[in-house]
Amino acid sequence: MNEITFRLASGGDDLLGLVVLYDAAARWMQANGIDQWQPGGKDEEHFRLRVKEGEVWFAEAGGRTVGAFELWWRDEPAWGPQPPEAGYVHRLMVDRDRAPAGTGRAMLAHAERRIAGAGRAWSRLDCLSANPRLRTYYEAAGYTVVGEQPFKEGTDGSTYAVTLLEKRLPAR
Repeated sequence: MNEITFRLASGGDDLLGLVVLYDAAARWMQANGIDQWQPGGKDEEHFRLRVKEGEVWFAEAGGRTVGAFELWWRDEPAWGPQPPEAGYVHRLMVDRDRAPAGTGRAMLAHAERRIAGAGRAWSRLDCLSANPRLRTYYEAAGYTVVGEQPFKEGTDGSTYAVTLLEKRLPAR
């Protein structure tokens, strides 16, 4: 199995690479009956802002990009105002054609280490409430459902519910 390594995304080609990875993940979801993301849902500007305001990480194996995720240090739209006690994992993306087994879990573990290393006790994330498969995946990774945000406005004016999950991290 290829060792998975991580590097921070920057501008330039990384932004396009993130868009390509996001669109491929969205197409895979659609093909598998998962209503979560839509191709074209995130552009380079979205990822430029995420790189500027937080952290965006690439997962690599065998010299190739196999996944990516965003790490935010606050998430008021989903979680409301919170003390600085958590990191928030978003857009966990895996290249289904290239990623070795366990890539998603490795990315979660990397995010959790970063969060704990920043002195924060909780890793938090959310997923569409209409996506029980993803909820089950996160629960199997040690996350606990702590609530639901029932009416989050989408970029197209639609509403949808998100399930809020968190995991207590070991003190560093």
